[in-house]
Amino acid sequence: MACKVMGIVNVTPDSFSDGGKYFSPEEAVRRIKNLIADGADIIDIGAESTKPGAVPLSWDEEWSRLEPVLTLLKGTVPVGGMGTVPISIDTYHPETAERAIALGAKIINCVYEGTVPDMLRICAKNEAELVIPAKFLGTVPVERLGSVPVYIDPMIGFGTTREEDLELLRSIPELAKRGRVLVGASRKRIVKKLTGEKMTGKNLGGNLGVSVWAAMNGASVVRVHDVKETVQAIKVIEALKG
Repeated sequence: MACKVMGIVNVTPDSFSDGGKYFSPEEAVRRIKNLIADGADIIDIGAESTKPGAVPLSWDEEWSRLEPVLTLLKGTVPVGGMGTVPISIDTYHPETAERAIALGAKIINCVYEGTVPDMLRICAKNEAELVIPAKFLGTVPVERLGSVPVYIDPMIGFGTTREEDLELLRSIPELAKRGRVLVGASRKRIVKKLTGEKMTGKNLGGNLGVSVWAAMNGASVVRVHDVKETVQAIKVIEALKG
């Protein structure tokens, strides 16, 4: 099965690469429509920046940013239960997850292993899917996570060094033997470190390199900002793989 492309929409004023661009609900929905037109298989919406030094949000602050976007989405684009493009919510707050699922989200992207047990219960109750940090698994078989379909995220760029990120990327084939792998390395520090490019947004080639590596080594999903170019690259390598 071809690797799917998850398009990123940051509903934040302070994200590292595109903070403020899609902060208003109208701009966020416009961005979502454009990403779907570019070929995104999944849309991932986040309201809290995960850049180094970013201030964590309370769940109600986070929800105040997400609710208008999800409400505006209903009936305007083919997402969630209304079509073929599922919406993922990037959150570690169970309160946000429950409310987002009630408004049509089909995937919860949880970057904090501490709330994974709560997220598993919420997703099981609502027939939603869940993205979990790889380190949460430890030696636990994916099958023991119950009835929830999960993706495993190696978590590149979360307090890791250059060498640790490289090892995480090299671990994709082994992780893929345990379950579906989702790789989010778009516009991360590791790409800048490897390419030497210092200007934000000028690392498209490096980002594509990570996505192609992930897709060729068993990843089920790559989470990216540059959807159109990534879709093109994956179409080419899937054709070459036959």
